[in-house]
Amino acid sequence: MLILVKLKHQDLLTRLRTIPGIGSKTAIMLVVFTGGFDRFTSASELCSYAGLTPVIRQSGSSVKGRPRISKMGNQKLRNLLFMCSFNACKYNKACREIYERLVAKGKSKKLALIAVCNKLLKQAFAIAKPGLIYDDAYRSTLVKN
Repeated sequence: MLILVKLKHQDLLTRLRTIPGIGSKTAIMLVVFTGGFDRFTSASELCSYAGLTPVIRQSGSSVKGRPRISKMGNQKLRNLLFMCSFNACKYNKACREIYERLVAKGKSKKLALIAVCNKLLKQAFAIAKPGLIYDDAYRSTLVKN
């Protein structure tokens, strides 16, 4: 299966590996779990599939729970992205800015890492769909091929 993914999606794998924080194994697993990103039309759909979207627990005006991530999605993909978020906080400028901003606001470090996971997934989607490559200097982190 690994050889088939490498043969069919070699260009996509190469572009995904340009994102700081995503290695070759992660790129392969992203392609496998998402079907080459063909199953999704937007980054928010992909984040929902991974289970990284927030869920607000509320019932009327009396019951207000803490917002949490949904965890209804693919657990293996979520775990993989969480492990990548540690390196992304060090080497990916956009992810580091999100992490530092949330920690400075007083949010927990784990919550900030989940936000970094979400950012990594959105960067991967933005690179995979239109055929772009990662560029750290560009403000929206993307440049035309």
